[in-house]
Amino acid sequence: MHYVTFVLFGLTFTWFMVSANSSRRVLAVTVAGILVSTMLFAPPLAEAQGGLVQAIQAVLNVINGMLKSALTAINTARTALTALYQNSVWPVQLINQARAQVTQMINQYRALMASILNMNLSSATLPTPQSFETMMRDHRVNNFNSLTQSFGNTYGAIPTSVDASQADRDMSDMDDALTLDSLKTLKASDNATDLELQAANSIENSATQAAPGSAPFMTASAVASSIRSQALTQKMLAAELRQEAAHIAHQNGFRKRGATFTTQFRNLMMNLLQHN
Repeated sequence: MHYVTFVLFGLTFTWFMVSANSSRRVLAVTVAGILVSTMLFAPPLAEAQGGLVQAIQAVLNVINGMLKSALTAINTARTALTALYQNSVWPVQLINQARAQVTQMINQYRALMASILNMNLSSATLPTPQSFETMMRDHRVNNFNSLTQSFGNTYGAIPTSVDASQADRDMSDMDDALTLDSLKTLKASDNATDLELQAANSIENSATQAAPGSAPFMTASAVASSIRSQALTQKMLAAELRQEAAHIAHQNGFRKRGATFTTQFRNLMMNLLQHN
């Protein structure tokens, strides 16, 4: 109905404006059009504005009603859940106490342990042994060739076949080889130990700032580091067992050589007696 009235008013206003032949008539038609349009379309506009206000009020009522109650319930549940975590699951006070205890242990023991591990135990006094001892304790794994050369300079080369029997040369070569094997294993173990200590320090530092719930992950890291440390210990024990086995074999080599010398001496005496 409003659209039909608007169309009729527009056509009538246009016809009067087109048919006006003077400025006074144009002004009169314009004033009349304004008055008529105000009387015809102001009430519907007021109704529309009233409906808009009612719709806005209805939305506000919903927000202040159901939505407000739901948000209040959610906030209450979230507060209760936070209190449960902070008081029962991950007590904040106990977590802070644990962090403080870890910090205290670090300040109390780390420097002492580092001083023990970094203690200077070098005891050689002559230049060549000093160089060998330094290389033996440098925790590096990329200078094994230099280690072998320094070992030879310190303990001497294997005698030639003119200066020693083949048995003596073989045992000397084997003893040197096992010694160098153990020294290289020792250097590799020292290098790995340095890495393990760095990992341990990192785990300790993380424990002082650990977030609630991260304890299982830190425990897993510590267990993995402990397993690697035990593997290093087993490797050093294996090197020690090899060295002990070589020592036993060396002692048995002397007994075998004694038996060989005894046999040779007996044969020599028998030959002498037969000639006499």
